[in-house]
Amino acid sequence: QVQLQESGPGLVKPSQTLSLTCTVSGGSITTTYYYYFWVRQPPGKGLEWLGTIAYSGYIDYSPSLKSRTSISRDTSKNQITLHVSSVTPEDTAVYYCAGKARSADDFGAWGQGTQVTVSP
Repeated sequence: QVQLQESGPGLVKPSQTLSLTCTVSGGSITTTYYYYFWVRQPPGKGLEWLGTIAYSGYIDYSPSLKSRTSISRDTSKNQITLHVSSVTPEDTAVYYCAGKARSADDFGAWGQGTQVTVSP
């Protein structure tokens, strides 16, 4: 059973880069037909998809954030990393990583989420 754990700084200054890591246990990030997502939930708003990295390493980004977002992976550590550059207070949110098998209707795994606040 895949388990996910997000980690990273809880406070980032405006114009800096937000960096978060999702550590995966109970499965490999290269397991065929499994996908990992980064999503966030700003205060008082719904979930917003940031991007997806596939088992193959293929990455897809939200068009609205593509210019500021980068997702990568470290297969030796079984980790997935999210970077969001040039952050503003509007990037304040709870950030989640989630996992889903291609054949599944819904996410099979969620991290507990990590609060990131953008403030001077």
